[in-house]
Amino acid sequence: MALNRSYLAAFNMHRAALHDLYAQLPAEQSDFRAWPEGMSFTGLADHLAGSSERIMALVQGQAPAAPGSTPPSASLSEARERLEHSTRTLSEFLDSLSDEDISRVVTAFGGRQMPVSTLLDFNINHEAHHKGQAWMMARMIGVQPPFFTKLS
Repeated sequence: MALNRSYLAAFNMHRAALHDLYAQLPAEQSDFRAWPEGMSFTGLADHLAGSSERIMALVQGQAPAAPGSTPPSASLSEARERLEHSTRTLSEFLDSLSDEDISRVVTAFGGRQMPVSTLLDFNINHEAHHKGQAWMMARMIGVQPPFFTKLS
């Protein structure tokens, strides 16, 4: 399997499960937070969508948009749409990468030099981390989350 396909499959198995969970969340719980300083369901979706966009910018050698520079979603529905859009965009981007692209070194995170593969691994781990928070929060409001990954 080509490297890009491997990254695409890993990203999508996490993101697809997240979409399944978000489809179950009641709109009136969009602002639920597990702790006062924590992200809400809406904030978490916006954060993951924005993080994917920043990773793509870094891989392309562009300066990423600052976190919080995009206005927050006004509703859970808007957050779901933003998450769907970022899923499509990142999936298309990952599908377009060559093995040479993935091994290329780029400047990221405070000027650190790292291979694109490290950024892609970071993105998948970041998705899994925040997805775990969403699973816990869902249980706190009485929603039974789906299996933590979506296997095809």
